[in-house]
Amino acid sequence: MGSSIFLSMTSLLQRGCSKFRLLGKITWRSFLLIYIGIFIVNPNYCIGPLSWDKIRIPGVLQRLGMTYFVVAVLELLFTKSVPENYASERTYSSLQDIFSSWPQWLLILMLESVWLGLTFLLPVPGCPTGYLGPGGIGDLGKYSNCTGGAAGYIDHLFLGDDHLYQHPSSSVLYHTEVAYDPEGILGTINSIMMAFLGAQAGKILLYYKDQTKSILIRFTAWCCILGIISVALTKASANDGFIPINKNLWSISYVTTLSSFAFFIFLVLYPVVDVKGLWSGAPFIYLGMNSILVYVGHEVFANYFPFQWKLEDKESHKEHLTQNIVATALWVLIAYILYKKRIFWKI
Repeated sequence: MGSSIFLSMTSLLQRGCSKFRLLGKITWRSFLLIYIGIFIVNPNYCIGPLSWDKIRIPGVLQRLGMTYFVVAVLELLFTKSVPENYASERTYSSLQDIFSSWPQWLLILMLESVWLGLTFLLPVPGCPTGYLGPGGIGDLGKYSNCTGGAAGYIDHLFLGDDHLYQHPSSSVLYHTEVAYDPEGILGTINSIMMAFLGAQAGKILLYYKDQTKSILIRFTAWCCILGIISVALTKASANDGFIPINKNLWSISYVTTLSSFAFFIFLVLYPVVDVKGLWSGAPFIYLGMNSILVYVGHEVFANYFPFQWKLEDKESHKEHLTQNIVATALWVLIAYILYKKRIFWKI
């Protein structure tokens, strides 16, 4: 998301689109993502007609909408129009991709400080300060109602129990009995951080266009720096570090680890796809060109045949794997057909 935000916004600015008009586009797109997430892709439909009393407010698309809005507005406010011949001008600093974004970096680091402060300093009734555990039977059952620590507490406080995800993965593994939403308020700060790192990748591609060595050096540097931060935060362990990798919390170590891998993938694919042209990106390009349609379609039709059918043995990994492979292949086929027919659902 982050890299496409910067690249598309720069392209529109170069073509003369006003920042005011761009702000309108950003706001409308964010609204549509949040609207679709709340009213179309909502797990509460499983328990009957959608009711505001029980509607889940957080969600994947809602988080994407908020993340997109914050990062896009930051870039819109502070990014200057980049000349099309930028790469040929050698008078700029070798770290221009970073220095040009110092106001965004300042605000992102301030947001991250808020996440750290709330996560580790906010008093949560009945729970130890800074708790990052699953609650339930975890930690020998001492903190059974503390699932997610400050993140869970903030969601319960501002959104209410009935508007959160009622069946988190912790309920299966740790037999928790409290609602917890993995796409809650506090974790959104770190998803913003991750998208902003993606925007940095976009700036590298644009500022050093046609300078393959410079691009690869920067991808390598970001990959290593973020990887080292992850090792430091986790102490290279699953649960014994300062901040363990936790997807349900969207911990900062989770963000730095995934971002490190993302820059590594950029490092591998850039020379293969963009420089040498050895691979077109298929079949992933078909899904990427209709990502919202495929995601919404998957969520809406997940329980319908031929994407899902009754399994003879619900405990069989083989049957689940077969079902998931078939469903994935079908969505790739659907995306391919739409791609060939030039049908794209854009928001």
